[in-house]
Amino acid sequence: MKIRLFLAAMLLAAAPLPASVIVYSGTLSGLNEVPPNGSNAFGSITVTLNGNDLTVSETFSGLLGGAASAAHIHCCTIPGMNVAVAVPFTGFPSATGGTYNQVFDLSQSATYNVTFFNGNGGTAASAEAALIAGLNSGLAYANIHNSVFPGGEIRGQLAAVPEPATWGMTGLALAGVLLAGLRRRISA
Repeated sequence: MKIRLFLAAMLLAAAPLPASVIVYSGTLSGLNEVPPNGSNAFGSITVTLNGNDLTVSETFSGLLGGAASAAHIHCCTIPGMNVAVAVPFTGFPSATGGTYNQVFDLSQSATYNVTFFNGNGGTAASAEAALIAGLNSGLAYANIHNSVFPGGEIRGQLAAVPEPATWGMTGLALAGVLLAGLRRRISA
């Protein structure tokens, strides 16, 4: 009976998020820039896709090249290459460190850089589809620019974070293996 309750609890814990919520993250550093630079500044970014809403949460510290002059998501190219801006971060702080939190509506054409928008079908729907495909394929990155590093001082590749259900299912499988091993020892 206790085993059944345990398994039922594990199944409930493994309930997935709604299919439309995907989280991506990246670590920003000068070594990730292309070409790499000697900056020891760092940052982190979390991008959450929920339907048409793209929530960006970024922290950064220690920019050597002065206050940030621009920051954005670039898409779509393989890691180690540069590509045009997809989503500019409007209202990004002009500082050498800080935080940035913003929600972008991907169904609005004004969300996108005009080059990305026009190069991906010229509609908000086609730009959104291209951006989401790039994010899901690991072909997008975020970076922060300033006057000393106009190509970007720190950069981080965006990668999907496993959803909680993935971890829950992994835990459930591990629990099943452990329970099977325990049953063999008890019956032996």
